[in-house]
Amino acid sequence: HYHSEVVLAVWQRSLNEKRYKTTMTSANRIVFQKMGAAAAAISPAFLLVHGTVGQKQQDESSTSTTNTTTSTINRLLATSAMTNTNNKRAPHMVPINCADGTRVIPYQAPSRSEQLARLKKQTESFDVLVIGGGATGAGVALDAATRGLRVALVERDDFGAGTSGRSTKLIHGGIRYLQSAFLNLDYKEYELVQEALAERKHFLKCAPYMNKPLPIMIPLYRKHWYDVFLVPYYFIGAKIYDLVAGQDNGVPASHFIDKQEAIYQFPMIEDTNLMGAIVYYDGQMNDTRMCLHLALTATQKGACIASRVSVESLTHDAQTGRLNGAIVKDLVTGEVFPIHARSVVNATGAFADAIRIMDNPDAKPCITAAAGVHVVLPDHYSPTKMGLIIPKTSDGRVLFFLPWEGGTIAGTTDAQSELTMQPRPTDRDIGFILMEANKCLRKDKTVSTHDVRAAWSGIRPLVTDGHGDTKNISRSHVVEVSEKGKLVTIAGGKWTTYRRMAQDTVDRLLKEVPECASGRALRPECETAGMGIIGSDRAGIVVNAKFDRIGVTLREEYGLPKDVAYHLVSNYGTRALQIAEIVRPGTEVFDKKFVSSTGDVRRISSKYPYIEAEVKFAVEQEYALTAIDVLARRTRLAYVDSEAARSSCKRVVHIMGDILKWSHSKRAEEEKATLHWLDTMNMEEKAYHKD
Repeated sequence: HYHSEVVLAVWQRSLNEKRYKTTMTSANRIVFQKMGAAAAAISPAFLLVHGTVGQKQQDESSTSTTNTTTSTINRLLATSAMTNTNNKRAPHMVPINCADGTRVIPYQAPSRSEQLARLKKQTESFDVLVIGGGATGAGVALDAATRGLRVALVERDDFGAGTSGRSTKLIHGGIRYLQSAFLNLDYKEYELVQEALAERKHFLKCAPYMNKPLPIMIPLYRKHWYDVFLVPYYFIGAKIYDLVAGQDNGVPASHFIDKQEAIYQFPMIEDTNLMGAIVYYDGQMNDTRMCLHLALTATQKGACIASRVSVESLTHDAQTGRLNGAIVKDLVTGEVFPIHARSVVNATGAFADAIRIMDNPDAKPCITAAAGVHVVLPDHYSPTKMGLIIPKTSDGRVLFFLPWEGGTIAGTTDAQSELTMQPRPTDRDIGFILMEANKCLRKDKTVSTHDVRAAWSGIRPLVTDGHGDTKNISRSHVVEVSEKGKLVTIAGGKWTTYRRMAQDTVDRLLKEVPECASGRALRPECETAGMGIIGSDRAGIVVNAKFDRIGVTLREEYGLPKDVAYHLVSNYGTRALQIAEIVRPGTEVFDKKFVSSTGDVRRISSKYPYIEAEVKFAVEQEYALTAIDVLARRTRLAYVDSEAARSSCKRVVHIMGDILKWSHSKRAEEEKATLHWLDTMNMEEKAYHKD
């Protein structure tokens, strides 16, 4: 149970306090006393300990725990020497006050330059090279590193820049797949729903500050006499959905509400012929930040990760034909260099076939690309805590209407698409979404293209033989191992099942390429189920996982507005306190340019809670290299309001340019590239009009 928000926890309590005395073995107590003496060189007033302190330790694990802790002490002693020599903390490594009076020094990920130096190091050979920094790739890196493998991960764009950042933002089992499973007597489809619902529970547990239950309403209308049977039909279906999810699944039970309650819960709903609604629960997330936090958590486990590094070719052993690494290119500097690895995992999603062909030019394509388009409308088109699903549109698909990040997401379509990193929504798709949405909205609340603040298209990688309608293709995943090179490819699946996909991939890797872990004792079983990720207060030290306390602290002690405080907690967890330190006068990292002359924090856009201090944090702590990274993926402004993102572009480029020492020409180039990218986040021309 590593408390990885904390590298060092500064404790003001005595180790002789009774509750610690009764939960520590004598061996560990000696170790921690030794650590306390060593730490006095850094701060005589406090006791520095590793983040695992404060959690119960079992006697039966005293030997291994003591060895691990002794190793930790050596690292602490090295840190002590470095701190005393340099007398300077790294950016944002400032102690944060905890609710119980203790203070912690937050985790800082290795810089990109440090990660690249490690990738280039000829003397270091990785056990596994993961290609792809989306949800699946980050999940594989985290799983493998947690088991003890030496992991490298490269991503040619930004983390979560592809499909993983263009989802519906739902954490769901797939209620329509459950319906399909029963209607078609398809047990595999049922198993897919069961697996996804189990993973939904993991989502809600691993990052509770970010991932939350969301009630979703299914409106039921009586257009024919037999429509009265829709009520028991959908009610039973929702209850089966609850049953499949099992007990203690993290969300409330589904239920029926009458017409009056449905109108109260969703005032914009069309009430003509409305009988009532079924309310069921799924989860909701911020997909790009979730992906980023998975990657950052992998670094805490020892993984070496780098974005803007493309794979130019795969390398094979001349004698065995097995893969032994890749030739990659740093897209920032243009430098080409090899990465040595005992095995390679292909987690590139929709682009998996390109990597498969690098391994075997005769490999047959296995991916069908399906485009899913979403539009974002103003927040008044949905309540803040209630979504809506139209279970059957005119073409037989489903349509969601969901509150998210201060806007309303409507979508999605599902049709075959060309393969591109920058897919653009078509006016036809946007028009279809608006037309279907208006069928369930009051006549005075209908939407048009004038209401569209942003629109995007995401490419789903579906495993198929290349035939059939994409809406009928299963979202199950497949792990493939090439015969000669032993390239492990993970394809298909969906966001919700990323962790299980990663588990199956690493399990298959260890089975098919056991030499990737030769010479070392590994933890053979997956340990990521239910494991918290960065920001989740895993050791319960900061706020005991009660994240509303952080929100109160941000408002009362840091003076942040309510919407800003809520936004920071919901997207950063405990790390929100690090950002708040940047705008708090008197702290070591206070930066006055992010605060106005009246003392208010400067926002990236006046209409939204994203603040300029996040730009600095993104660059220094979250591997942001471009303005697009900040506007689209560290904050979600580009996805919520593309015009507001355009207006904020120049300021974001200016802040990043100052931090990264960009030249005037580089800043102009960056602004131009950002504005060009933002063109893909909106409509080509008006596709739908009110009557």
